Amino acid sequence: MIENVHWEVYSLLIDSFIRDPEERHQLFHAFLAMPAVRRKAEWALHWIKSNRSFATRIVAFAAVEGIFFSGSFATIFWLKKRGLMPGLTFSNELISRDEALHTQFACYVYSILKNQLKDDELRSVVIEASEVEQLFWRNALQFPILGMNADSMVQYIKFVTDRLLVELGSDQFYFATNPYDFVEMISLEGKMNFFEKRVSDYAKAYVGRSGDTEHIFTTEADF
Repeated sequence: MIENVHWEVYSLLIDSFIRDPEERHQLFHAFLAMPAVRRKAEWALHWIKSNRSFATRIVAFAAVEGIFFSGSFATIFWLKKRGLMPGLTFSNELISRDEALHTQFACYVYSILKNQLKDDELRSVVIEASEVEQLFWRNALQFPILGMNADSMVQYIKFVTDRLLVELGSDQFYFATNPYDFVEMISLEGKMNFFEKRVSDYAKAYVGRSGDTEHIFTTEADF
């Protein structure tokens, strides 16, 4: 599963950046040591194990993918804006696209369901997830950094929540604006440059191999 790839990438990054074994252990077990992280995990697990309707669970899944990761992606894009940690920020760009696809997929599946939720039920699930995420960032950003603080992050979470509600066929709840224009700009730049970078990287492996018949496609090979 692609989520396993994401976890492996983040695990390797923690191993690379965090040298202190005790701090590393704490990060790997954050859902046990940090109440705000544990609350997010418990919320997600509650809906995974729930016997509620499929429509309810797919909305909860969309909220996990579309809201719970958004603030973390924004903080890493904050690093990219300042030209810091290119390995971390590039891998984060790729992972953020995967999570965006997961969110879009959940919204699409919900849109084709015959038995959808009443609007107030849908909004209740999404807004509850948003409140959990807002609480997390109130704890995580107790000390502001340049261009980012708890208030602006909460505003961003509200903006993302409104966008998800609209994608699920409902109306905005917070009517919030995006305080982090760099998130949208970096995302756009990534889409423009991603394929150029990948093509360039792939091409390097074949430099000087013109005339090599080993990789010519044929339907006559023996199996």
